[in-house]
Amino acid sequence: MEPDLYYQKADEKDIDFLLDLRMKTMNPHYTESNLPTDRETTLQRILYRFDKAHIIFLHHQPVGLLKINRTDEKTEVLQLQILPDLQGRGLGKKILKDILDEASVSGKTVTLSVLKTNKAQHLYSRLGFRIVGEDQYSYFMEFPGKDM
Repeated sequence: MEPDLYYQKADEKDIDFLLDLRMKTMNPHYTESNLPTDRETTLQRILYRFDKAHIIFLHHQPVGLLKINRTDEKTEVLQLQILPDLQGRGLGKKILKDILDEASVSGKTVTLSVLKTNKAQHLYSRLGFRIVGEDQYSYFMEFPGKDM
């Protein structure tokens, strides 16, 4: 059965939900990577490219965040977070497959980065993303468009 997923542009009223979501989903990875987890740093991460942020709803309940930037050349998945209680149920996979299908039609490359401590990198690899670079904390991954 297809999950009842939809997206709504994030606005200021969503900040509390996004702070809670980010602390639950990302702080363990930041802690493991020795990166800051204080409220101010977390808020800055939320507000980064906030114009591209969409709340993910499942059955009319907010369950995550998709921050995505679409250009003529590529689609950047800036952030994808699902509440921990709902992880492992295929929601992230479905969202990413929809993005990959959309990008494939137009021949766009899809890019993202993932912390080296985040097990989501295994999902990205299974979907066909490949590592194209890295820094101290993250892998930079891409899924090629149809002409690659």
